[in-house]
Amino acid sequence: MSSSRRNSNGGRRRQRRQFSAEFKQETVRLLKARKAEGFSLAEIARELDVPAEMLRRWAKELGQWEDAKVANSRGGSAEDELRRLQRENEVLRQERDFLKKATAFFAKESR
Repeated sequence: MSSSRRNSNGGRRRQRRQFSAEFKQETVRLLKARKAEGFSLAEIARELDVPAEMLRRWAKELGQWEDAKVANSRGGSAEDELRRLQRENEVLRQERDFLKKATAFFAKESR
Protein backbone atom coordinates (compact mmCIF):
# COMPACT_ATOMS: atom_id res chain seq x y z
CA MET A 1 0.00 0.00 0.00
CA SER A 2 1.23 3.52 -0.73
CA SER A 3 2.38 5.97 1.93
CA SER A 4 -0.71 8.19 1.68
CA ARG A 5 -3.66 7.37 3.89
CA ARG A 6 -7.19 6.59 2.77
CA ASN A 7 -10.28 7.96 4.42
CA SER A 8 -13.40 5.91 5.20
CA ASN A 9 -14.80 6.58 1.72
CA GLY A 10 -11.75 5.04 0.06
CA GLY A 11 -10.47 8.43 -1.18
CA ARG A 12 -7.00 9.71 -0.50
CA ARG A 13 -6.51 12.08 2.40
CA ARG A 14 -4.22 15.01 2.16
CA GLN A 15 -0.84 14.59 3.85
CA ARG A 16 -0.66 16.60 7.07
CA ARG A 17 1.66 19.58 6.71
CA GLN A 18 4.10 20.66 9.42
CA PHE A 19 4.88 24.33 10.04
CA SER A 20 7.87 25.69 11.93
CA ALA A 21 7.52 28.20 14.74
CA GLU A 22 9.27 30.81 12.56
CA PHE A 23 6.77 30.24 9.76
CA LYS A 24 3.86 30.67 12.19
CA GLN A 25 5.31 33.90 13.60
CA GLU A 26 5.95 35.34 10.14
CA THR A 27 2.48 34.33 9.01
CA VAL A 28 0.86 36.04 12.01
CA ARG A 29 2.95 39.16 11.34
CA LEU A 30 1.75 39.14 7.74
CA LEU A 31 -1.83 38.52 8.90
CA LYS A 32 -1.72 41.67 11.04
CA ALA A 33 -0.24 43.75 8.23
CA ARG A 34 -2.75 42.53 5.62
CA LYS A 35 -5.69 42.98 8.02
CA ALA A 36 -4.54 46.58 8.58
CA GLU A 37 -4.70 47.06 4.80
CA GLY A 38 -8.33 45.94 4.87
CA PHE A 39 -8.05 42.34 3.68
CA SER A 40 -10.31 39.71 5.23
CA LEU A 41 -9.08 36.64 7.06
CA ALA A 42 -10.42 34.43 4.25
CA GLU A 43 -8.53 36.43 1.59
CA ILE A 44 -5.29 36.22 3.56
CA ALA A 45 -5.76 32.48 4.15
CA ARG A 46 -6.24 31.86 0.42
CA GLU A 47 -3.17 33.97 -0.36
CA LEU A 48 -1.04 31.94 2.06
CA ASP A 49 -2.68 28.58 1.26
CA VAL A 50 -3.38 28.01 4.95
CA PRO A 51 -6.87 27.40 6.42
CA ALA A 52 -8.38 30.52 8.00
CA GLU A 53 -9.09 28.72 11.27
CA MET A 54 -5.41 27.73 11.50
CA LEU A 55 -4.34 31.37 11.04
CA ARG A 56 -6.77 32.43 13.77
CA ARG A 57 -5.46 29.70 16.12
CA TRP A 58 -1.80 30.68 15.52
CA ALA A 59 -2.58 34.34 16.19
CA LYS A 60 -4.37 33.42 19.43
CA GLU A 61 -1.50 31.15 20.50
CA LEU A 62 0.98 33.98 19.91
CA GLY A 63 -1.25 36.51 21.68
CA GLN A 64 -1.70 38.52 18.49
CA TRP A 65 -5.36 37.83 17.62
CA GLU A 66 -6.75 40.92 19.36
CA ASP A 67 -4.14 43.07 17.57
CA ALA A 68 -5.21 41.62 14.22
CA LYS A 69 -8.89 42.23 14.99
CA VAL A 70 -8.18 45.85 15.93
CA ALA A 71 -6.11 46.35 12.78
CA ASN A 72 -9.04 45.12 10.70
CA SER A 73 -11.56 47.42 12.40
CA ARG A 74 -9.53 50.46 11.35
CA GLY A 75 -9.60 49.66 7.65
CA GLY A 76 -13.09 48.30 7.18
CA SER A 77 -15.12 51.20 5.79
CA ALA A 78 -15.56 52.15 2.16
CA GLU A 79 -14.00 55.57 2.81
CA ASP A 80 -10.87 53.94 4.24
CA GLU A 81 -10.67 51.62 1.26
CA LEU A 82 -11.02 54.59 -1.12
CA ARG A 83 -8.22 56.48 0.67
CA ARG A 84 -5.99 53.40 0.57
CA LEU A 85 -6.61 52.95 -3.16
CA GLN A 86 -5.98 56.65 -3.84
CA ARG A 87 -2.64 56.46 -1.99
CA GLU A 88 -1.71 53.32 -3.89
CA ASN A 89 -2.69 54.95 -7.18
CA GLU A 90 -0.51 57.98 -6.42
CA VAL A 91 2.49 55.75 -5.65
CA LEU A 92 1.96 53.86 -8.90
CA ARG A 93 1.79 57.14 -10.85
CA GLN A 94 5.06 58.30 -9.29
CA GLU A 95 6.74 54.99 -10.12
CA ARG A 96 5.46 55.15 -13.70
CA ASP A 97 6.74 58.71 -14.14
CA PHE A 98 10.13 57.76 -12.73
CA LEU A 99 10.40 54.79 -15.09
CA LYS A 100 9.50 57.00 -18.08
CA LYS A 101 12.29 59.41 -17.16
CA ALA A 102 14.78 56.59 -16.58
CA THR A 103 13.89 55.02 -19.92
CA ALA A 104 14.38 58.32 -21.73
CA PHE A 105 17.71 58.87 -19.96
CA PHE A 106 19.09 55.44 -20.82
CA ALA A 107 17.79 55.63 -24.39
CA LYS A 108 19.67 58.92 -24.82
CA GLU A 109 22.85 57.43 -23.29
CA SER A 110 22.87 54.42 -25.65
CA ARG A 111 22.96 56.58 -28.81
